[in-house]
Amino acid sequence: MNGETPVSETPAVKTPPLLLLAALLFWGWQSGLLWAGAAMGLILESSRLIKTRWDFTEKEFRRIFTFCIVLSLAAAVYAFTSNEEGSFSQMFSGPAAFHNATLTGVRASSAFFRWLPMTLFLVAATQLFGARERIPWTAISVFARRMAAREKMIAGVNVTYPYFIICVFSAGIHANAGDDSFFWGQCILVGWALWPVRSRRFWLPVWLAAVALVVVLGFFSQRGVGDLVRILENYNGQWIARFLRQRADPMQSITAIGHIGELKLSGQIVIRLHTENGAPPPLYLREASYRIYHPAKRSWYAGSARTDFIGISPQTNQTSWVLLERTNADSLNIACYLNGRNVQSGNAMDLLPLPSGSGRLDNLYAFTLQKNPEGAVLAEGPGLVIFDARYGPGQTMDSPPAFSGADTNLDLFVPAEEMPALDKVISGLNISAADEEQKLRAVARFFGNNFTYSVWQPKAKSSNTNLTPLADFLLNSRSGHCEYFASATVLLLRELKIPARYAVGFYVHEKSGRGYVVRERDAHAWCLVWNGKTKTWDDFDTTPASWVAEEGKRASVTQWLSDLRSWMAFQIAKFRWGQTNLRKYILWGLIPVLILLLLQIVFSRGRQRRRQNRISKKSAPIFWPGLDSEFYRLEKKLVACGFPRQSGEPMSAWLKRAGDETALAPLREPLLQLLKLHYRHRFDPRGLDETERETLRREVEKYLSVF
Repeated sequence: MNGETPVSETPAVKTPPLLLLAALLFWGWQSGLLWAGAAMGLILESSRLIKTRWDFTEKEFRRIFTFCIVLSLAAAVYAFTSNEEGSFSQMFSGPAAFHNATLTGVRASSAFFRWLPMTLFLVAATQLFGARERIPWTAISVFARRMAAREKMIAGVNVTYPYFIICVFSAGIHANAGDDSFFWGQCILVGWALWPVRSRRFWLPVWLAAVALVVVLGFFSQRGVGDLVRILENYNGQWIARFLRQRADPMQSITAIGHIGELKLSGQIVIRLHTENGAPPPLYLREASYRIYHPAKRSWYAGSARTDFIGISPQTNQTSWVLLERTNADSLNIACYLNGRNVQSGNAMDLLPLPSGSGRLDNLYAFTLQKNPEGAVLAEGPGLVIFDARYGPGQTMDSPPAFSGADTNLDLFVPAEEMPALDKVISGLNISAADEEQKLRAVARFFGNNFTYSVWQPKAKSSNTNLTPLADFLLNSRSGHCEYFASATVLLLRELKIPARYAVGFYVHEKSGRGYVVRERDAHAWCLVWNGKTKTWDDFDTTPASWVAEEGKRASVTQWLSDLRSWMAFQIAKFRWGQTNLRKYILWGLIPVLILLLLQIVFSRGRQRRRQNRISKKSAPIFWPGLDSEFYRLEKKLVACGFPRQSGEPMSAWLKRAGDETALAPLREPLLQLLKLHYRHRFDPRGLDETERETLRREVEKYLSVF
């Protein structure tokens, strides 16, 4: 057996007629690709009518399988960055590409598995139109190739039934339509496939009863699973809302005012910035502002309702959004995450951190954009957005304060609980009631000269238990974090009849490479004050400047490692959410590989035939005159009789030396004469005539009989 391990060859199990066509039609119907399923099914079933078969070699099988694997990889890349919506060109640019990029890993995997009948179609076609009943395992398995090298395995697999299973499996990867069409279609196809291979040992009614029992159990099981999925879907939004809260709520800001203990904010990078031509960045990135303070809850409220958000329509390029019709002098590139979640759509949603005076956002691939009267911009889109904010001094999105009319001016509202402490502070400022600039300078001086920044809030020392935490901050402790300073400043200015609002966002100060980074600990709160002369809202921050250094002291010694991890996560997020061209390069890089593999498959057979012809020509024996001389047989006979010929010794010298032996002496001269005929036959271009050639043959035979 030449060392080969025998493998018993049993007849290959093939699918019954029209089963693959039915399975592919079912897959196409369930997946919305009916035309593709019908075309592939007709091609595969035509193998029963077309008698021509191709004898594919193992190398050709391997190339076809490799082609299908690379095609599946390309499908995986496509599925990860698209959800089959829109045209092929929309996959790489425009809002559709970024909308499609919001697929979760589960949905991307679903699309990949749904396309398996198409990506593996060529393997099934090779099986059906090939001359072999099986595809060699060595063509599809590296492990089998290693085993074959040791044990000479020759087994294979018929892929028609596995392909049928893939078609049925892929048909189930679709949105739940709420009916039982897939279940009953699956039962019919599986029953059809099992019928030819059923065991003949059991009575037919027994087999049918067993199948019916399995169908009934499967029906009620899938009903139960469906009910469970619907229950989970109802709670899914609540889970997301619980574990993926927005970074800032446009309607409410819960402060840490009055809490005892140290605020611990991490050094994780949350925003990355780049300015034009190395210009300095804006100091503040505002997310939202608030107008109503509730002392008991220690929270700020926007003062407007959710319904007050106004939708913003994108420009014709679908990536530019106009917030204000104004001239924007500066540009800032912002990369930030959308950490919240829209419960209804499941898309990422969050407030955008924007510089004051932002009038236009460019290159923003968002699904929807809304703004409210307090200047908050709520974006719904992919998990990561990178855009250019055009901004400048002057008008902002914020609504002006209402000084008259039936509406209460929330920008001057001060809770009654805080008024006594505020009035006591104002009485010590010694400022006139008319000059707003003098009031602002006095307030800034009051906080700058008498207060310190601290993230640790000790217990109140005052015996007056009626003091609110904010009043205790103003009158006693005079130390706190930015929420204390911002809240106290807003209420103090309002008590001085200056409209003010409470703002939250981030403070920009840390340079990184050519840009800037903003960390979680850079989260900040400050005051917006109404400028009566310019009719704009200006930033007014009374928190001591030392707060940046104080927060910096809390940086971990391993912050560089955290920054590296954050950068890597940022690069992955850019790829996932379509904010880089890398995904396009990967897919376009796979296309030449697919073309090369396809050309190898198509043209390899012709090249193989030509190569074999060249090899056969090269390996054909070259005929030299005299190689058929019978004298060579006489030489071997003499060597066997004890007259060895030395290596490199001429035949004439060998015969003379052998003739000196007593046993061969009488034949020395006749053998030398016979050697001359051999030399002439071997080397003389004229060779021997027929008589001489016959003499050589006859004399050699005579001497062979002697020895």
